[in-house]
Amino acid sequence: MDLLLPGLDYHIFNHANGTENIFRNDENYRFFLEKFKLHINPIASLISYCLLPNHFHFLIKIRSEQELSNAFSDFKDLKSDNAQSKFIAKQFSNLFSSYTQSFNKVNDRMGSLFVKNFRRELIRTDEQFQNTFLYIQLNAVKHGFVSHEMEWKWSSWMTYYSYSKSENPESIITSIDNACAISKFDTIENLMYCHQLRREKILAMKEFELEYLLAAL
Repeated sequence: MDLLLPGLDYHIFNHANGTENIFRNDENYRFFLEKFKLHINPIASLISYCLLPNHFHFLIKIRSEQELSNAFSDFKDLKSDNAQSKFIAKQFSNLFSSYTQSFNKVNDRMGSLFVKNFRRELIRTDEQFQNTFLYIQLNAVKHGFVSHEMEWKWSSWMTYYSYSKSENPESIITSIDNACAISKFDTIENLMYCHQLRREKILAMKEFELEYLLAAL
Protein backbone atom coordinates (compact mmCIF):
# COMPACT_ATOMS: atom_id res chain seq x y z
CA MET A 1 0.00 0.00 0.00
CA ASP A 2 1.38 3.41 -0.99
CA LEU A 3 2.59 5.71 1.77
CA LEU A 4 0.78 9.04 2.14
CA LEU A 5 3.50 11.67 1.91
CA PRO A 6 3.59 15.49 1.79
CA GLY A 7 3.34 17.24 -1.56
CA LEU A 8 2.10 14.23 -3.53
CA ASP A 9 -1.17 13.51 -5.36
CA TYR A 10 -3.34 10.52 -4.44
CA HIS A 11 -6.50 8.77 -5.49
CA ILE A 12 -8.36 7.91 -2.26
CA PHE A 13 -11.33 5.56 -2.33
CA ASN A 14 -13.31 3.27 -0.10
CA HIS A 15 -16.40 1.08 -0.11
CA ALA A 16 -19.13 0.09 2.26
CA ASN A 17 -18.33 -2.84 4.51
CA GLY A 18 -20.87 -5.33 3.20
CA THR A 19 -23.93 -4.70 1.06
CA GLU A 20 -25.52 -1.69 2.75
CA ASN A 21 -25.04 1.89 1.62
CA ILE A 22 -22.76 4.49 3.19
CA PHE A 23 -25.12 7.26 2.13
CA ARG A 24 -28.89 6.80 2.42
CA ASN A 25 -30.08 10.35 1.82
CA ASP A 26 -28.92 13.85 0.95
CA GLU A 27 -28.22 14.71 4.55
CA ASN A 28 -25.74 11.81 4.74
CA TYR A 29 -23.83 13.18 1.76
CA ARG A 30 -23.78 16.71 3.18
CA PHE A 31 -22.70 15.50 6.61
CA PHE A 32 -19.86 13.41 5.17
CA LEU A 33 -18.58 16.38 3.18
CA GLU A 34 -18.63 18.53 6.29
CA LYS A 35 -16.63 15.89 8.15
CA PHE A 36 -14.22 15.76 5.21
CA LYS A 37 -13.80 19.51 5.48
CA LEU A 38 -13.05 19.23 9.19
CA HIS A 39 -10.61 16.31 9.11
CA ILE A 40 -8.99 16.39 5.65
CA ASN A 41 -8.79 20.04 4.62
CA PRO A 42 -5.93 20.67 7.09
CA ILE A 43 -3.83 17.94 5.49
CA ALA A 44 -4.78 18.02 1.82
CA SER A 45 -6.28 20.10 -0.96
CA LEU A 46 -9.19 18.57 -2.85
CA ILE A 47 -8.93 18.32 -6.63
CA SER A 48 -12.01 16.23 -7.44
CA TYR A 49 -14.49 13.92 -5.76
CA CYS A 50 -17.54 11.76 -6.34
CA LEU A 51 -19.74 10.26 -3.64
CA LEU A 52 -21.99 7.33 -4.58
CA PRO A 53 -24.39 5.38 -2.33
CA ASN A 54 -21.94 2.60 -1.46
CA HIS A 55 -18.51 4.09 -2.20
CA PHE A 56 -16.57 7.29 -2.86
CA HIS A 57 -13.55 8.65 -4.71
CA PHE A 58 -11.27 11.61 -3.95
CA LEU A 59 -8.35 13.03 -5.87
CA ILE A 60 -6.24 15.02 -3.43
CA LYS A 61 -2.85 16.65 -3.02
CA ILE A 62 -1.28 16.23 0.41
CA ARG A 63 -0.10 19.57 1.71
CA SER A 64 3.60 20.33 1.89
CA GLU A 65 5.71 19.35 4.87
CA GLN A 66 5.92 23.01 5.90
CA GLU A 67 2.14 23.45 5.69
CA LEU A 68 1.56 20.32 7.75
CA SER A 69 4.09 21.46 10.35
CA ASN A 70 2.32 24.82 10.58
CA ALA A 71 -1.08 23.17 10.99
CA PHE A 72 0.07 20.46 13.42
CA SER A 73 2.79 21.31 15.91
CA ASP A 74 3.78 17.66 16.39
CA PHE A 75 4.15 16.92 12.67
CA LYS A 76 7.56 18.58 12.43
CA ASP A 77 8.92 15.97 14.86
CA LEU A 78 8.03 13.15 12.45
CA LYS A 79 11.18 12.43 10.47
CA SER A 80 10.51 9.10 8.75
CA ASP A 81 8.19 8.51 5.78
CA ASN A 82 6.34 5.82 7.72
CA ALA A 83 5.67 8.13 10.65
CA GLN A 84 4.42 10.92 8.39
CA SER A 85 2.23 8.53 6.42
CA LYS A 86 0.65 7.14 9.59
CA PHE A 87 -0.09 10.66 10.81
CA ILE A 88 -1.81 11.58 7.53
CA ALA A 89 -3.70 8.28 7.35
CA LYS A 90 -4.98 8.85 10.88
CA GLN A 91 -6.86 11.92 9.67
CA PHE A 92 -8.76 9.72 7.24
CA SER A 93 -9.43 7.18 9.97
CA ASN A 94 -10.81 9.99 12.10
CA LEU A 95 -13.09 11.01 9.22
CA PHE A 96 -14.48 7.51 8.78
CA SER A 97 -14.84 6.89 12.50
CA SER A 98 -16.60 10.20 13.14
CA TYR A 99 -19.04 9.68 10.27
CA THR A 100 -19.73 6.07 11.26
CA GLN A 101 -20.50 6.98 14.87
CA SER A 102 -23.06 9.56 13.79
CA PHE A 103 -24.48 7.30 11.07
CA ASN A 104 -24.89 4.41 13.51
CA LYS A 105 -26.59 6.61 16.08
CA VAL A 106 -29.10 8.02 13.61
CA ASN A 107 -29.83 4.65 12.01
CA ASP A 108 -29.77 2.58 15.20
CA ARG A 109 -27.04 0.26 13.96
CA MET A 110 -23.73 -1.06 15.26
CA GLY A 111 -20.38 -2.02 13.80
CA SER A 112 -18.13 -0.80 11.02
CA LEU A 113 -19.53 0.98 8.00
CA PHE A 114 -16.45 1.23 5.77
CA VAL A 115 -13.97 -1.38 4.62
CA LYS A 116 -11.23 -1.20 7.24
CA ASN A 117 -8.22 -0.29 5.11
CA PHE A 118 -9.11 2.54 2.74
CA ARG A 119 -7.44 2.38 -0.64
CA ARG A 120 -4.92 4.91 -1.84
CA GLU A 121 -2.99 5.14 -5.11
CA LEU A 122 -0.06 7.46 -5.61
CA ILE A 123 -0.39 9.49 -8.82
CA ARG A 124 2.95 9.08 -10.52
CA THR A 125 2.43 10.61 -14.00
CA ASP A 126 0.36 13.31 -15.67
CA GLU A 127 -1.38 10.63 -17.73
CA GLN A 128 -2.39 8.75 -14.58
CA PHE A 129 -3.62 12.03 -13.08
CA GLN A 130 -5.76 12.76 -16.13
CA ASN A 131 -7.24 9.26 -16.22
CA THR A 132 -8.00 9.30 -12.49
CA PHE A 133 -9.57 12.75 -12.69
CA LEU A 134 -11.86 11.77 -15.55
CA TYR A 135 -12.72 8.44 -13.94
CA ILE A 136 -13.86 10.20 -10.76
CA GLN A 137 -15.84 12.89 -12.55
CA LEU A 138 -17.71 10.31 -14.63
CA ASN A 139 -18.15 7.67 -11.94
CA ALA A 140 -21.89 8.24 -11.47
CA VAL A 141 -22.41 7.75 -15.21
CA LYS A 142 -20.19 4.68 -15.30
CA HIS A 143 -22.24 3.02 -12.56
CA GLY A 144 -25.55 3.98 -14.12
CA PHE A 145 -26.85 6.29 -11.40
CA VAL A 146 -27.42 9.04 -13.97
CA SER A 147 -27.21 9.35 -17.74
CA HIS A 148 -25.27 12.62 -17.48
CA GLU A 149 -22.80 13.69 -14.81
CA MET A 150 -24.50 17.07 -14.41
CA GLU A 151 -27.50 15.23 -12.96
CA TRP A 152 -25.38 13.96 -10.05
CA LYS A 153 -24.85 16.71 -7.49
CA TRP A 154 -22.49 14.82 -5.14
CA SER A 155 -19.37 15.38 -7.19
CA SER A 156 -17.01 18.20 -8.07
CA TRP A 157 -17.97 18.26 -11.74
CA MET A 158 -20.18 21.35 -11.53
CA THR A 159 -17.23 23.33 -10.19
CA TYR A 160 -15.26 22.62 -13.37
CA TYR A 161 -18.24 23.05 -15.66
CA SER A 162 -19.05 26.41 -14.06
CA TYR A 163 -15.42 27.47 -14.33
CA SER A 164 -15.42 26.65 -18.04
CA LYS A 165 -18.48 28.89 -18.42
CA SER A 166 -16.98 31.65 -16.22
CA GLU A 167 -19.85 31.38 -13.74
CA ASN A 168 -17.96 32.10 -10.52
CA PRO A 169 -17.90 28.46 -9.36
CA GLU A 170 -18.45 27.54 -5.74
CA SER A 171 -18.13 24.13 -4.12
CA ILE A 172 -20.49 22.61 -1.62
CA ILE A 173 -17.55 21.41 0.47
CA THR A 174 -14.69 23.89 0.08
CA SER A 175 -12.68 25.53 -2.65
CA ILE A 176 -11.74 22.88 -5.18
CA ASP A 177 -8.12 23.05 -6.34
CA ASN A 178 -9.15 23.40 -9.96
CA ALA A 179 -5.89 25.11 -10.88
CA CYS A 180 -4.06 21.85 -10.21
CA ALA A 181 -6.32 19.83 -12.50
CA ILE A 182 -6.39 22.45 -15.25
CA SER A 183 -2.59 22.61 -15.26
CA LYS A 184 -2.46 18.86 -15.91
CA PHE A 185 -4.68 19.31 -18.99
CA ASP A 186 -2.94 22.58 -20.01
CA THR A 187 -6.23 24.50 -20.36
CA ILE A 188 -9.81 24.28 -19.14
CA GLU A 189 -10.87 23.87 -22.78
CA ASN A 190 -8.72 20.76 -23.18
CA LEU A 191 -9.98 19.41 -19.85
CA MET A 192 -13.56 19.74 -21.08
CA TYR A 193 -12.64 18.18 -24.43
CA CYS A 194 -10.97 15.16 -22.79
CA HIS A 195 -13.92 14.83 -20.44
CA GLN A 196 -16.36 14.69 -23.36
CA LEU A 197 -14.26 12.07 -25.15
CA ARG A 198 -14.16 9.89 -22.03
CA ARG A 199 -17.90 10.33 -21.52
CA GLU A 200 -18.61 9.18 -25.09
CA LYS A 201 -16.37 6.16 -24.59
CA ILE A 202 -18.19 5.16 -21.37
CA LEU A 203 -21.61 5.50 -22.99
CA ALA A 204 -20.47 3.47 -26.02
CA MET A 205 -19.24 0.69 -23.73
CA LYS A 206 -22.52 0.69 -21.79
CA GLU A 207 -24.49 0.49 -25.05
CA PHE A 208 -22.35 -2.42 -26.22
CA GLU A 209 -22.90 -4.23 -22.91
CA LEU A 210 -26.65 -3.74 -23.22
CA GLU A 211 -26.70 -5.06 -26.77
CA TYR A 212 -24.66 -8.09 -25.66
CA LEU A 213 -27.09 -8.86 -22.84
CA LEU A 214 -30.11 -8.51 -25.12
CA ALA A 215 -28.52 -10.79 -27.70
CA ALA A 216 -27.96 -13.43 -25.03
CA LEU A 217 -31.67 -13.58 -24.10
